[in-house]
Amino acid sequence: MEFLFVLIPIFGIFALGFIGQKRIGFDTKSISTMALYLMSPVLVFRTFYTTVFNQEYVYFILYTLGLCFLLISVVFILSWINRYTNSQTCGMILASAFMNNGNYGTPVVLLLFGATGLESAIILMVIQQLVMCTIGVYYAAKGGKGTSGIKESLRAVKRMPIIYGAIVGVMFQLLHIELSKPVYQAINLVANAAIPTIMIVLGMQLATISVRNLAKKKLSFSLAIKLAISPVIAYVLTLFLPVDDVTKQIMIIMAAMPTAANTTMYAMQFDTEPEFVSVATLFSTSLSLVTLPIVFWIVL
Repeated sequence: MEFLFVLIPIFGIFALGFIGQKRIGFDTKSISTMALYLMSPVLVFRTFYTTVFNQEYVYFILYTLGLCFLLISVVFILSWINRYTNSQTCGMILASAFMNNGNYGTPVVLLLFGATGLESAIILMVIQQLVMCTIGVYYAAKGGKGTSGIKESLRAVKRMPIIYGAIVGVMFQLLHIELSKPVYQAINLVANAAIPTIMIVLGMQLATISVRNLAKKKLSFSLAIKLAISPVIAYVLTLFLPVDDVTKQIMIIMAAMPTAANTTMYAMQFDTEPEFVSVATLFSTSLSLVTLPIVFWIVL
C-alpha cells in the first residue's frame, strides 16, 4: 500500500497536464523549452551543489555509464534487426536507457531501506542526471529532424545549460562557496517546480497522442528493455563492483525504474519520436506497478 502512495502523486500530476491540455490547450513546446532551458539547470545546480562527493562516486559512475551503454547497445541490435530509422533508434534509446531515479526511484528506496539507503539513491540520481543531460541530449539531438550528424549533435549538447548548471554546482560545492539565504530560497523555488512542470508537460503530450497509431511492437521492445533487461544487466554489473550487498540491491532496484520523464522533454525539444517516448514513459510507469514488486521479491 505504501508503494502505491509513492505513485499517486506521479499519476496525479500526469492527469493534471492531460486534463489541462484537453480542456484548455497549451503550446507544449514552449513550456517544454522553458522547463529545459530555465528550470532544469537550476535543479541540476542545486543537486550538485548540495551533494558531497566521495570515493564511492567512482564505482557509481562506472556502473551508471556501463548500464547506459549496454542498454543502448541492446537498442542498436534490435534497431538493426528491425531496420529502424535513425530517429526511431534514438527515440528507443531515450525510452529505454534512462530511468526515473528522481521523483520515483529515490522515494521507493527510502521506503524499502530507510535513511541508510537514501544516500546511495541520491548519488545514483545525481549521476543519472548528468548522464541524461549529456548522453540523453546527444541522442535526442542525433535523432531530430534538423540534425545532420555527430558534430551537430555534440554542439547541441554544448548548448544545453543543464551541463553548465552541473559544472557550476560542483565548483561551488568543492570551493565551499556559500549562497545567501534569499538566493538559495529562489533556487529552491525554481528547482522544486522543475520536476512537476516536466511531468505536467508529459501529461499534455499524452493528451495529443492517438493510441491507434502506436508502434506496438517497438513499444513492447522498449518496455522489455527498460523493465526487465535493465535490472538483469544491473545485477551482472554489480557482481564486479566492490560495494556492499545493500548497495548492490539499491543499484538493481534503481535500474528497474520506469523511463525518466525528462526524456519526453528532450524528445519534444528535438522532435525525436516525441509521441513514442511519451507513451513509453507512461506505459513503463504504469507497468512498474507489476514489475517492481517482482524485482523486490527477487532482490531483497
